[in-house]
Amino acid sequence: MQTRVCRLYDKHDLRIETDTVGEPQAGEVLIAIGAGGICGSDLHYYHDGGFGPIRVQQPIILGHEAAGTVEAVGTGVGDIRPGDRVALNPSRPCGHCAYCAEGLSQHCLNMRFLGSALRFPHEQGAFRERMIVDAGQCEKISDGTSLAEAACAEPLAVCVHAGRRAGSLQDKRVLVTGAGPIGSLCAAVARHAGAREVVVTDLKDAALAVAAEMGATRTVNVAKDAAGMDAYCADKGYFDVVFECSAAAPAMRAALAAVRPLGTIVQVGVTGDLPVPINVLVGKEISLKGTHRFHAEYAEAVRLIDERVIDVKPIITGTYALEDAVAAFAVAGDRSRSVKVQLRFD
Repeated sequence: MQTRVCRLYDKHDLRIETDTVGEPQAGEVLIAIGAGGICGSDLHYYHDGGFGPIRVQQPIILGHEAAGTVEAVGTGVGDIRPGDRVALNPSRPCGHCAYCAEGLSQHCLNMRFLGSALRFPHEQGAFRERMIVDAGQCEKISDGTSLAEAACAEPLAVCVHAGRRAGSLQDKRVLVTGAGPIGSLCAAVARHAGAREVVVTDLKDAALAVAAEMGATRTVNVAKDAAGMDAYCADKGYFDVVFECSAAAPAMRAALAAVRPLGTIVQVGVTGDLPVPINVLVGKEISLKGTHRFHAEYAEAVRLIDERVIDVKPIITGTYALEDAVAAFAVAGDRSRSVKVQLRFD
């Protein structure tokens, strides 16, 4: 069977090509992809050829935020049937390494993740019309949920996991630095978890407008209103929890200044080296926590979307046909006019 794919060869060398896809074997299903979101990692591959030590060394099909419709199934796939609409979990932990045995599958030593250049050969991604996946990667959705919404389950799962790393958010005052897709979804997760206040900061009004729709009780454009956060920094800080989603040095400094003593900063944004004023961290006894991907949270994220607990539609600011992928990547990289851009597979 023929299928079109979106394959990256080098920086800014993205091609729509035709490939073949076979029949699903035991434990596998054939998925007709309906929607795929462009993630920050996809943008790094496209613009920079990778990020940090991870480099594109061979042509790679990008994409790990996807949903589609089951077209065919192999044997032993449980209750999955042709016609089922599913969100596609991009993670494939091995299930038998030391971390998987401890229930820490997000730290699997042999993790396979769709559209990742971490390993060689690279893991090919989901930006293609049809692909075969393990049945265990499929989470069913109801007819009332669009495939575009279901494709947002992956970034939402990241934020659900980050929320768990923060601890209880009930009645807490929360700051989110960075109003991209992850920041906006962290705001939604915090409100769902019972946060009393959720303040979101960013440099772009368009992104902050989306964050407001996703549950922020206040937004602050720190580029236009440099003093907008001053009151939160008085008397050693105000916020109980900060989700730092920008991975920018000024945002980290702002987070440390605005979090109260014994507060928690969850570092969600990813970068290389980031300066941290250790004296402030120590003096205010701040807990600084990392957060990495998700495991069981993927199924939970699908449920939150499917049951209309969290409405992800506001973050979807653009949808492009597969043949317009280059234009989609250009818009996705422009934060003045986009939050989450998706590809549509007809």
